[in-house]
Amino acid sequence: MTVKLTTVGLKGMDGYRVSVEVKVMHGPESVVIVGLPDASVKESKERVAAALRSCRYEVPDQKVIVNLSPAEQKKNGPMFDLAVAIGLLGAMGAIKEEIKEDTGFIGALSLDGNVQPVEGMLPAVLASRKIGLKKLYLPYNPNLPAIDFENIELIYVTSLQDVLDHLAGQSIFSFVSSKKESSFQEAASPVSFEQIVGHSYPKRAMEIAAAGGHHFFMIGPPGCGKSMLAESFTSILPALSSEERLEVISLHHLSGVPLSTQHSRPLRAPHHSASSVSIIGGGQYPKPGEISLAHHGVLFLDEMAEFSKKTVDMLRQPIETGTVTISRANATVNYPSQFTLIGAMNPCPCGYLGSEKYYCTCSPKQISAYQNRLSGPIRQIGYLLRHSAS
Repeated sequence: MTVKLTTVGLKGMDGYRVSVEVKVMHGPESVVIVGLPDASVKESKERVAAALRSCRYEVPDQKVIVNLSPAEQKKNGPMFDLAVAIGLLGAMGAIKEEIKEDTGFIGALSLDGNVQPVEGMLPAVLASRKIGLKKLYLPYNPNLPAIDFENIELIYVTSLQDVLDHLAGQSIFSFVSSKKESSFQEAASPVSFEQIVGHSYPKRAMEIAAAGGHHFFMIGPPGCGKSMLAESFTSILPALSSEERLEVISLHHLSGVPLSTQHSRPLRAPHHSASSVSIIGGGQYPKPGEISLAHHGVLFLDEMAEFSKKTVDMLRQPIETGTVTISRANATVNYPSQFTLIGAMNPCPCGYLGSEKYYCTCSPKQISAYQNRLSGPIRQIGYLLRHSAS
């Protein structure tokens, strides 16, 4: 007997339908998982076996084949544990109820039979809606926002036994988020735009940039307030919409980076020693970089001239297209990267060119070489503000 279930696989932010086929047949006792699984997927057979024993079920002493289709897509992560366990129970005859194709299962299993949240669960939920699932079993995660979609029923479970009980028609405990959703924007930074006194010229330029979605750079001596102005920029941006908020939270969950607030637009300020991979994204299994974590928000490059020229020039295509494509041997993924770029730099190596209080010691050649660290196309993408110390 072959049992077929549906789950979701992730390729970056994009999800696709994965069919889990389980068959128990005569042969030496073994569990074989096929369909290009990585090490974490292959290890699921041990987690599933321990979880079934915790629920008083025994893995049959026959040959068990688990096929994850489509076979040409590489599968990674423990997200398929729950679907494999339910499929194996169905193949053993422990589940008598028919499971429809529009019912999905995602979640990792612990050895005691509990269902654990997994990395990238929110993108998987969003993908489940897109591929047409009507019902989805998943573990409850208090760190995720309350999700209520009209065209898909989300059933939160804590253990494998909860899934079996619900499939048998029994009611299970319903999780309700205790977090109160607010339509007001939370403060992403202790610096508020309204609290800044003076600086009328750069503040006016920031208002224009916020209204029109423009990028801008600030050039001025140390201590003139460039970083303070940049950190206050998110306080004059509108709060995230529901769809934007889900995208931002999904990207942070995929990268494993905590999100300080779920309503304000993100502000990312990497150090100038950051590598191009950390800025753009990448890795063996490509994860979002700083430009994707700043999606629908602000990417602030302080001391912009100190970043490597190669890294800064790599921002040109994501700024133009709003997405970044990362190609590796294991996968090619696309991540969104619609952000406002704010750059800040000194006018010269010593920092005091044009200052009324300090004397600049740099030669014209040094000043020209320093300012030319930014290429022409990067200079042209935003407003250029020359800010003097007051």
